[in-house]
Amino acid sequence: MVDRFDRLRRFLGDLTALTEAGAAEGEILDRGGASLRALVSVDDWLPPEFAQPDPAQYRQYLLYCDPRERFSVVSFVWGPKQRTPVHDHTVWGLIGVLRGAEISQSYTPGAAGLLQPGPVHHLARGEVEAVSPRIGDIHRVENGLADQTSISIHAYGANIGAVARHVYLPENGEIKGFVSGYSNTVLPNIWDRSAETRSLLSI
Repeated sequence: MVDRFDRLRRFLGDLTALTEAGAAEGEILDRGGASLRALVSVDDWLPPEFAQPDPAQYRQYLLYCDPRERFSVVSFVWGPKQRTPVHDHTVWGLIGVLRGAEISQSYTPGAAGLLQPGPVHHLARGEVEAVSPRIGDIHRVENGLADQTSISIHAYGANIGAVARHVYLPENGEIKGFVSGYSNTVLPNIWDRSAETRSLLSI
């Protein structure tokens, strides 16, 4: 018997192994991205309480944080037409669409501190994108669906809710600091495997 959190535990195990091995960022993004792609390819494991939209703004639910805060995993829940400001991360990140679709507008620093729009990435269900200061870290993300909720699963190379980051105003180059925090105060219990153990005992 396999419980619904088995896929999430495997993904967390993969990221833990990569960080324990001291993998370079490129390897984390490649191998971690493949593992995230497997996680979001099946939409049967995210608890409903970590998939609830808010009518006013998108939500970021913490699903797991490494005990040494080397990485964290969150679910982003987007109501119709919701989007982020232009922002950075300051650490590596992986984004995988579990439900719905996302649109990511990238930006690069330009002359006089103004941001220049870069490529627009359309992510459908099951697709994964990577960000980092090395490969491109500034973007604006929005729900790709105008009339439905979308959900994406993100992994970051830190406890992302506690990281000091930046919001950018592309029209005038202004930069403001922000800390995202999280929308939840409890975590999903992914470690209760008692049902699996009981099923083995009954054999």
